[in-house]
Amino acid sequence: MTTATTALPTGTWTIDPVHSAVNFSVRHLMVSKVRGGFDTFSGAVTVAEDGTPSVRAEIAVGSVDTRNEQRDAHLRSADFFDVENHPTATFVSTAVRPDGDDYILDGDFTLKGVTRPISLALQFNGVNPGMGHGEVAGFEASVVVNRKDFGIDIDMPLETGGAVVGDKVTITLEIEATRQA
Repeated sequence: MTTATTALPTGTWTIDPVHSAVNFSVRHLMVSKVRGGFDTFSGAVTVAEDGTPSVRAEIAVGSVDTRNEQRDAHLRSADFFDVENHPTATFVSTAVRPDGDDYILDGDFTLKGVTRPISLALQFNGVNPGMGHGEVAGFEASVVVNRKDFGIDIDMPLETGGAVVGDKVTITLEIEATRQA
């Protein structure tokens, strides 16, 4: 990945979960949004000698946190993530394409045992020397997915029309990755 002034050097860059976030938001009762995130995730960006990047990431979906334990327990159930049978979600990149000053990160996303291609809008924020722990790179990415495409098809209709939970889920990533020696 390159920008006008910075290129991501070759090597493996491991996601630093302490300085990163995997979040989501979804429409609730048709008038507001529920926001949440995942506390446990890992992954890496690998840049080959020819400059070709690849990304692999894994999310422990049981680590979902919406700041409401009752809702989180329901999200872990078979109605939603079914963590007993599908404890992880994964992303494996298939391509990175330039998009103006930013990028499109294409890949296969697997959630609840269903794999679908997705394309994330990706911003590369550059590389810095870090604070004594090696070089760090920053990224931001987002994508909107339809939960029903991944087998999360629970419908709880409202008497006034619509549903308790919207179909479209916005996933946002804020990633800091450290270059491995």
